[in-house]
Amino acid sequence: MQFNVPSHAPWRGRLVVLAGIVLVGLNLRLAVAALSPIIEVVRQDFALSATQVGLLGTVPVASFAVFGSLATPLARRLGLEPTLILALLLSMSGELLRALAGGAPALIGWSVLALAGMGMGNVLLPPLVKRYFPDRIGAVTAAYSVAMSFSTAVPPLVALPVAVAAGWRVSLGMWAVLGFAAVVPWVVVIVQSVQARSHLRGLLRRAPRSDRPAVLVRPGAQENRLVWRSSLAWALVLTFFANTTCVYVLFAWLPQILDDAGLGADVGGWWLAVFAIVGLPASLLAPVLTARMRNPYLLVAGFAACWAAGLVGLMLWPAHGTAVWMVLLGIGPGSFPVLLTLIGLRSRTPSTAVALSGMVQGLGYGLAIAGPVGIGVLHGATGSWHGPILVLLGLVALLLVAGWFACRPTMLGAEAPA
Repeated sequence: MQFNVPSHAPWRGRLVVLAGIVLVGLNLRLAVAALSPIIEVVRQDFALSATQVGLLGTVPVASFAVFGSLATPLARRLGLEPTLILALLLSMSGELLRALAGGAPALIGWSVLALAGMGMGNVLLPPLVKRYFPDRIGAVTAAYSVAMSFSTAVPPLVALPVAVAAGWRVSLGMWAVLGFAAVVPWVVVIVQSVQARSHLRGLLRRAPRSDRPAVLVRPGAQENRLVWRSSLAWALVLTFFANTTCVYVLFAWLPQILDDAGLGADVGGWWLAVFAIVGLPASLLAPVLTARMRNPYLLVAGFAACWAAGLVGLMLWPAHGTAVWMVLLGIGPGSFPVLLTLIGLRSRTPSTAVALSGMVQGLGYGLAIAGPVGIGVLHGATGSWHGPILVLLGLVALLLVAGWFACRPTMLGAEAPA
């Protein structure tokens, strides 16, 4: 539910929170994107086996699933802001410790810690937007979605040159600085931000009493029952699963697909960066448009069409028109910010948004765990990329069907037109 707020100074008292949200978004993919571009450099020191490399590719999705699910009960006990600070500290510690790792097991273990914090942050951001920006859900979701896209796109361009110049440990550990920067605004919010909290209370007073969200964001059994019994929530889960699986399969296998097509592994890595960068405009526009549309299914259908066209081109003509396929595939994941925005828009209160975000992202990432590994096994069994890409096209079909139900103009629990 959005509130009617005067147009003058709509951000007053909330700029510290906005900075904190954007900085958290800037951290949410660093631990994933910083390692894969330099994995061959790391292998020179640790002699990583193919199994260990595959495990490192699976760790992000698994960590997002497991620790994303834990974010909801932690937020219930500690509150949203302290839980977010804990998540950032875990992520920073993992990034620094894996840069000091003495072997492959330690590298994998500390990577889990780094990704644990990011998995919790994934779940916590939508309810924080709902709490502090109930009148600007689309715009703020767009801001941190763009930051997430930067955190995916920049490391592949920077990590290898830094590793060559200063060593892979510096290349891995330097990103912890951004984690420290993200902690600062949230400490300010908790300790000193009287103005932000006063402005929030003003927003709530101007809203009808029946629509006011609870100030304490601690979801309990009632919110959890509401979420798990909702057909809308399950539709969001399936849509999230389909989109996420396609994304992480391409992050794991796109360089090899293009290398097998004769383009070379180095070219495949460059196209992977392009795949991430192209999504920036969609990350900016999709949340804003979603917040303005009664039913944003046309957006989801458009992104699914980009997925389908890009995958067909990659399957049939990977070495010809590659730029076109990469642009289409880069636009396809635009469904992700649409779903993040819907978590806030379809929840009546921040506490419900916490429960919904935990379910959608925890289960969505959990179901996606098998994606990169399963696609690799299928490729090994068939010796071709046609079968794996057909599986991805099947997931795009699921995205279209589940997205129809996820985008309906209903509030969570009402299951009737809003």
